Amino acid sequence: MKQQRALTITNAQLVTPGGVVDGSLRCADGALFAVGDVAAEGGDETVDARGGLVLPGLVDFGVFAIDKPAFHFGGITRAALMPDQSPPLDLPSRVSYIAKSGKPDLWVHPLAAATRALDGEQLAELGLMQAAGARGIATGRRWIADSGTMLRVLQYAAMLDLVVVAHAEDAALAGNAAATAGEMATRMGLPSAPPEAEALAVARDIALAEMAGARLHFRQVTTRAALDLVRTAKARGVAVTAGVTPAHFMLSDLETGGFRTFARLSPPLRSEADRQAVREAIADGTIDVISSGHDPRGVEDKRLPFADAEPGMAGAETLLALSLTLVRDAVIDHARLADLLCAAPARLLGINAGSLAPGTEADIALVDPDKPWIVSSARMQAAAGNTPFDGQPVQGRVTALWKGGVHVGG
Repeated sequence: MKQQRALTITNAQLVTPGGVVDGSLRCADGALFAVGDVAAEGGDETVDARGGLVLPGLVDFGVFAIDKPAFHFGGITRAALMPDQSPPLDLPSRVSYIAKSGKPDLWVHPLAAATRALDGEQLAELGLMQAAGARGIATGRRWIADSGTMLRVLQYAAMLDLVVVAHAEDAALAGNAAATAGEMATRMGLPSAPPEAEALAVARDIALAEMAGARLHFRQVTTRAALDLVRTAKARGVAVTAGVTPAHFMLSDLETGGFRTFARLSPPLRSEADRQAVREAIADGTIDVISSGHDPRGVEDKRLPFADAEPGMAGAETLLALSLTLVRDAVIDHARLADLLCAAPARLLGINAGSLAPGTEADIALVDPDKPWIVSSARMQAAAGNTPFDGQPVQGRVTALWKGGVHVGG
């Protein structure tokens, strides 16, 4: 899929790193050519944005499944796929297949399994998987309990200049917990784990990353204690970043009160105090990435007792709309929103995307930030509609989407 005609989008509010500016942009041959005071040239395809927001295409960091229609609905043009597949992404051939799987209208960036079969024991062929297209290394849904193994993963990653994406829960404490220890878990009689399980995992992995000189990204950090550790490590120069999904800045463990398994997540929903800590961390820059955590689960996984259900939520379609609530609540501005959803994940992956800057890939989302709609699990375009936001009114829809300057959605 190659861009046949140059594209000029006029009368737009362009979300740039410096803020929102009125103007136009022009792209040709799959790349942004000019941004700002730009006029269309003869033969260009011209789109009038009518004052709408123009963002870079979203880069969804750390999804568990690829649902192209759902991703396009949500304005996602690139996704970093976790290695927890069947079979896992622990061989170069599997990584190579995934790296080609979504093209041309969605680029999938595989994250290689840190260990064979994701068992946390023997290192996978990290260098060969990088050559096959891996853009990072990930521990998957589980924490690597053996500190020696994790240190070796980080050391190899440092040599390869690949980011390590870690799951932040001490496995010995988390066990098979379905909830966070506290009043709600006690009332509901659910197996639970203390929130300190996250802080312990974060503390150890930061120490190991500092020893190895590696880049470390925690896919989700959801408790105040763990966020304080990340904040302190950043202040002393450790190359550590943190992510979160909308569920953990929008919802608390009160959402589990009805035993509805759409709220069964990993990590589990936290206390209201921790939810507020996540919002503070988004505001002050401690959290670098907001991702969907897209993990569609069918009825065979969710229509079970709460403790027996599989964790996960279908998040691709709601990522942008829910993240826009942070702008409306004055937690962040539009420029910071674009960094969280687009530029920061692109930097972690080392790809030339995620910013409205000349020379970058022409992945562009035209957004009506005020367009109202209601999240409906039954009408989702994902493989399954397991969202804890089912029935919730939201604002913000992608009205047009371009991948490499070619229209793919909206």
